[in-house]
Amino acid sequence: MTKIFLYPLSWLYGIAVYFRNQMYDLNLLKSKEFDVPIVSVGNITVGGTGKTPHVEYLVNLLRDKFKVATLSRGYKRNTTGFRYVETTSTAIEVGDEPLQIKNKFQDIVVAVCENRVVGAEKLLNISNKIIPDVLLLDDAFQHRRITPGINILLIDYNRQIKDDTLLPVGRLRESAEQMRRANIIIFTKCFNEITPIMKRILMKDVELKPYQKLYFTTLNYEKLEPVFSAKKLDSRFYKKEDLTFLIVAGIASPELIQTYLKQLSKRTEMLVFPDHHYYTSEDILSISQKFESISSKNKIIITTEKDAMRLKDRDDLTDEFREALYYLPVKVMFLDDEGKSFNKKIFNYVGENKSNRELYKRKNKRNS
Repeated sequence: MTKIFLYPLSWLYGIAVYFRNQMYDLNLLKSKEFDVPIVSVGNITVGGTGKTPHVEYLVNLLRDKFKVATLSRGYKRNTTGFRYVETTSTAIEVGDEPLQIKNKFQDIVVAVCENRVVGAEKLLNISNKIIPDVLLLDDAFQHRRITPGINILLIDYNRQIKDDTLLPVGRLRESAEQMRRANIIIFTKCFNEITPIMKRILMKDVELKPYQKLYFTTLNYEKLEPVFSAKKLDSRFYKKEDLTFLIVAGIASPELIQTYLKQLSKRTEMLVFPDHHYYTSEDILSISQKFESISSKNKIIITTEKDAMRLKDRDDLTDEFREALYYLPVKVMFLDDEGKSFNKKIFNYVGENKSNRELYKRKNKRNS
């Protein structure tokens, strides 16, 4: 019943988004191009579609051959303006996702700036010691002030958009028609196998254009890692009969983690918090009390990589809490060996544009 009153707001929101996109389409609002390969990763809905794991996939793919930089706005940080992300940064300063990327790939440049044009200009400033060969824009599908060379749109396979509506009634940031701006569409969080018939149905649902390529990925969970201690979990730990997991998650789709962890232990309990939630002292107390109430002798607290970034800087965690806290790493995996095609497309774009950029610079140098 409440949604009825939201439809006028959804209608007004849709008009505003439509006219904004029209302004860019008609070139009345300008999109800036840079002489560096730019790959944008984003979505058309609110909520998690796996943007960070897909950005990490691209970083891992490119960093051995190219100098990689990532740029995001640093959602929910308490700072403003351009800022480099360091391993010594805190989540509240730079955002949990950029900090996660930097901790995982310390050899690349990670930066945040709410104005992506300003951020890109600072990263590409000739006075910098390291100018990236390729720039990855995180959560930038709606950020039309920069023209990416490849625009990757992520859609959650479990929350498809064909029957969805615009905010605030539904989850759409803009109309589904805007999917046409994507060069690559990826259905994320898929099951390990999708039939050819289902793929054809999904191609029809997204009205795939001739210039677009469709891929399917799944999330591959890896071994649990300690957040604080050096104590690794061996295979014997998972065989204990009273093994109990307390899952603490402040992400958009925590149910996927619980489904996976139930394969390792039938005894799982979960405390769910809002996405990107910064834990308070009351939250820590609540988690601690819940953990203490579990009678099992073999128990641990499991959180996500993103949550670990927000928890690791707290100074009010007890030694028991720190000792018990583990995070669940996750990686993207393409289905049906499609990764080879995707990788080739990305490599070709970055390699060709990097070469063109260097040739252009050499010509300018000779002319000057």
